[in-house]
Amino acid sequence: MLGYRVPAPDEAMLISGGRRGLGGAPFRVVTGHGKFVLPVFRKVRFLTLSMCESEVTETCVTRQGIALHVRAVIAFKVGNDHESIINAGQRFLSDQEQMSVLTGRIFAGHLRAIIGSMTVEEIVTERQKLAAEVLDTSKTEMAKIGLTVDSLQIQSIDDGDTGYIDAMSAPHKAAIQRQAQIAQAQATQAAAQAEQAAARAQAEYARQTAVVRAEYSAEVDRAQAKAAQAGPLAQADAQQEVLTAQTELAQRQAELRQQQLVAEIVRPAEAEAERVRILAAAEAQRMKIQAEAAASYDRVALDRMLIDQLPQIVKEAAGGLAGANVNVLNGADGLGEIAAGLVSQGLTILDSVRQNLSGKDSDGRRPGTSEDDGLLRLAAGKEQKPNDGRVNAD
Repeated sequence: MLGYRVPAPDEAMLISGGRRGLGGAPFRVVTGHGKFVLPVFRKVRFLTLSMCESEVTETCVTRQGIALHVRAVIAFKVGNDHESIINAGQRFLSDQEQMSVLTGRIFAGHLRAIIGSMTVEEIVTERQKLAAEVLDTSKTEMAKIGLTVDSLQIQSIDDGDTGYIDAMSAPHKAAIQRQAQIAQAQATQAAAQAEQAAARAQAEYARQTAVVRAEYSAEVDRAQAKAAQAGPLAQADAQQEVLTAQTELAQRQAELRQQQLVAEIVRPAEAEAERVRILAAAEAQRMKIQAEAAASYDRVALDRMLIDQLPQIVKEAAGGLAGANVNVLNGADGLGEIAAGLVSQGLTILDSVRQNLSGKDSDGRRPGTSEDDGLLRLAAGKEQKPNDGRVNAD
């Protein structure tokens, strides 16, 4: 846009004409943004804010009266605040190259003054201290002209042809040379020791090699001797294995023969014995069953016979009462009781006979003996007495 001006990031735009600037400055300062400037009525100039460099080469005399040639480099710039920009603009706006020249002169003066108060030893060994003192003494003066110093570096210090610095360094050089000679001697000694150690190691290696070779040779001899004996030993081992195999074969054949004998003789004999035992048991069981069947048939026939004879037994028992003197106390009821007693005695005799036929009695006698005949005879003709005392027989 016509009349709108913008400064670069490392520049300050100074606008003159119109209103005055800050603090009564003859111009206004604009940094970091643009500004509309009326043509003809306003004038715009730019002041650099970038880093500048100034080199100082000066001959300075120390406190000892020794002349030293000192070379230093100063890095500086215009301050960023408006006051520093105004101070620098008023002094260097028309000729900004003069900032480096003036800065070099200012630092040359302060450098001579500081070096004049120090010895050569201090200057050589404490360069940082020298630079700090120069910066400190020039800070106020540089601020008045709107400049700030970023760094001061002492590049070189030379005493020319006087040789003072060389003489000052001679003891150190001698000490360093002495240390170097000592180090060289130590290195030579270490090299000799290393050579001796290497020779000893080589001899030891040769000895170990000879020992190992001898051991290898002895081992080879032992292996050859063992190989020479291997044939007979192998033959003996083979024969031993054959004998062992034959022994095992004989044992196996004996076991097989034993198993065959068991299978051919023992097992059939055991089977035959078991068969005979089973047949005998079966025959005994058959005979038992036949005996039980015959006994059962006999008992049935005897029971039938006794039943058929029961009326005769009762009759004989009643006949035995014919000649007896019997008193009947209760009339018809007493006669009924007598008849019932006779029948009951007949049944008891029948039951006793059956029990005797079913097995042995307490004395071990079989049924059907003379004792059974006695019971029958007793039932047939002997006198019976009534149990309740109501019938009396003489």
